[in-house]
Amino acid sequence: DLQINCPLKTCTSSGTKIMNTFYYKATDRLGKPIEGNLEAKNYQNAVTQLRRLNYLPIQITSQLNKKFSIKSPLLISGLRNKISQKDLVSITQQLATLVDSRITLDKSLSILVDLAEKPQAKEVLIEIHKKVHAGSSFADALADFPKVFSKLYINMIRAGETGGTLASSLNSVASFLEKSEELKANIKSAMIYPAILSSVGGFAILILFTVVIPRFSKLFDELGSALPLPTKIMLFLSSSIINHWLAIIIVFTLFVAGFIFYLREEKGKMHWDGIVLRLPLFGSLAQKIEISRFSRTMATLLTSGVAILGALNITQAILSNRVIAATMNKLHKGLKEGNGLSQPLQQAGVFPPLAIHMIKIGEETGTLNEMLTKVADTYDREVERSIKQLISLIEPFMILSMALVIGFIVISMLLAIFSINEINF
Repeated sequence: DLQINCPLKTCTSSGTKIMNTFYYKATDRLGKPIEGNLEAKNYQNAVTQLRRLNYLPIQITSQLNKKFSIKSPLLISGLRNKISQKDLVSITQQLATLVDSRITLDKSLSILVDLAEKPQAKEVLIEIHKKVHAGSSFADALADFPKVFSKLYINMIRAGETGGTLASSLNSVASFLEKSEELKANIKSAMIYPAILSSVGGFAILILFTVVIPRFSKLFDELGSALPLPTKIMLFLSSSIINHWLAIIIVFTLFVAGFIFYLREEKGKMHWDGIVLRLPLFGSLAQKIEISRFSRTMATLLTSGVAILGALNITQAILSNRVIAATMNKLHKGLKEGNGLSQPLQQAGVFPPLAIHMIKIGEETGTLNEMLTKVADTYDREVERSIKQLISLIEPFMILSMALVIGFIVISMLLAIFSINEINF
């Protein structure tokens, strides 16, 4: 490497108070590495000095131990996955509005840094702004934060930058993220009541087994009566929970950990997803969610100018169900053979006839993007209806299950009480 102490004539300026000394690494026009020291008021001024000499900054380090790496990702542990999806939607929408108003990307990112309220988002935006200001493309800057910005997000931005339609790409990705967040919110809100019902019911049953039943158990032991079988079963369960609660927790924890490990393995995930698709009600719901996700992702990527095979690769990666994702391989082959999208989808046997018919019309009329969006909207509504139907069935099922458990406990107690009249005093 070529060592230069301070090759810049602009390191100091007469009459200007120098704030800091920076060590830098850069390349010249021919790609030759250069490093040295320069004095500047701040990081931005140091970048400006380097760019005036047609140097491409790679790394700039303040002598006050403030490091600004253009190339390396953040080393702050856990920072990249602390930006919520809701915040990401807001940031993307704001950036789309600024860029659409013909404000330069560099200035738009600077404004976003000032607007950011949460420190995690501000830190990420500061780093991205520094990279872009130093000459990096926006997509490459985003790629250094893979846990914040998905492949879909990065590729859409890259396509927008290449085609000169960055504002349109930002609007598309903001709309996509908003729709995805809305679908997740609908599912979560629909599950709140069953979760509360099961928690309250489970807690009530636990209190019965650990507090109420043991008191009756002492009474039955004192009377010495021969207890009915249901009562013996109930007392055995109560005694097991009280005396072996630690072992039960350990076994349950090991079971959950084993199940999580099983799902992390590709074969286990594939097998489980196959089981889910075969379940009544749940299988249909999972299929509709994946159809909506596939259609909206493909529509968003194609609208942003991403090639169809590249869009399919990204879409395949974000599908949750591995069984459905595996059928995308047939789509790859069909597209390469010139069969379009609808025919391979039909052969895959995963998409319902309605979705395939709509996609086929889109191909024939040259409106595939719009038709895929309509398919996504259609199945979003189907998902919402299916969730409501599922909840309407789950609620009475849970109430009935808890009623049976509590009814079993009450009947067991009554049978034991009725058997007391058989005791010889």
